[in-house]
Parts: sequence; C-alpha cells; structure tokens
Amino acid sequence: MRESVPSGVLTMLRPAFVAATVTWALLLPLVPFVASRPHAPPIAAALLIAVYAIGSAICHQLPERSYHLWTAQMPVCARCAGIYAGAAIAAILSSAGHRFRGAGAGRVRAILLLAALPTLATLAYEWTTGDMPAHWIRAATGVPLGATVASMILSSMPHRTRAENQVN
Repeated sequence: MRESVPSGVLTMLRPAFVAATVTWALLLPLVPFVASRPHAPPIAAALLIAVYAIGSAICHQLPERSYHLWTAQMPVCARCAGIYAGAAIAAILSSAGHRFRGAGAGRVRAILLLAALPTLATLAYEWTTGDMPAHWIRAATGVPLGATVASMILSSMPHRTRAENQVN
C-alpha cells in the first residue's frame, strides 16, 4: 500500500513539534523582558509584536490574570503560561515519558479529563465565588493539562528508532 505522506516527513513532525513547543514556552517570559527595554532592535520588536499577536489569538490576556515580568505583561495569562510550560516539559521528557499509543479512546479521554480536573476546579471556584486564585495556582493547574495534551500529540507521531538513526 502506498503512503500518502512519506514516512521521512512524518518523523520530522516530532522534532518540529518539540522545538516549537519549547520555543514558545521560552518566548513567553522572554518577550516581556524585550518589551520592558526602552529601545528594542527592529527584529526584537517584530518578534515582540508577533508573540503578543499570537497570544491574543489564543488567550484573553487580561492584565489582572497575567504575570507581569520586568514591568511588562506576559503574552498569555497565568493559566495559559502553565499549560505551555507543561507542554514544553512533556515535550522535553517525551522520550522517557508515558506513551498513550495503543490506549483505547475511553482510557485516553479519562486521562485527559483527569489532567483537566485541576484547571476545571479553579474555573468552578472563580465562577462560583468571583474570587481569582493566585497566579501560581492558576499556572500550576494548567501544567498537567498542557503536559498531557503534548504527550498525547507526541505519542501519535512516529519517531525514529536508534537503528534508523545510525549511519551504515
């Protein structure tokens, strides 16, 4: 049977996803540093604009729900920062981490729900009391969700074996 996408391309998706996940997580605290400088070089200013624009597409960016580093607001809220930090941690540890490959759909959904419970608990608390938990709590509750989603994505991607990486 002929493949629609060459396997070489598919095996490149895994390192690309890891690189993108880690880069995004590193940019989140770096960009406020650049934003707090009085004069940024044009390339840094362009990066700053791009990261905040992407942040606005994926997060509400409410100032009272966001970390402020070096006097500048992060491009995403504390909860989103935790989600992306968790995803980056899972991406880095993916070779040693748990694989979801072969797990039934019901088991995967249960694992995802379990990972989302801390985030759901803080959302329920916020909506019912009107109080906002501390930023570190909101960030910490996002970490399991981000790590689980990244692990699930990575486990669905093919990866090269050691034998395939060796040169003959």
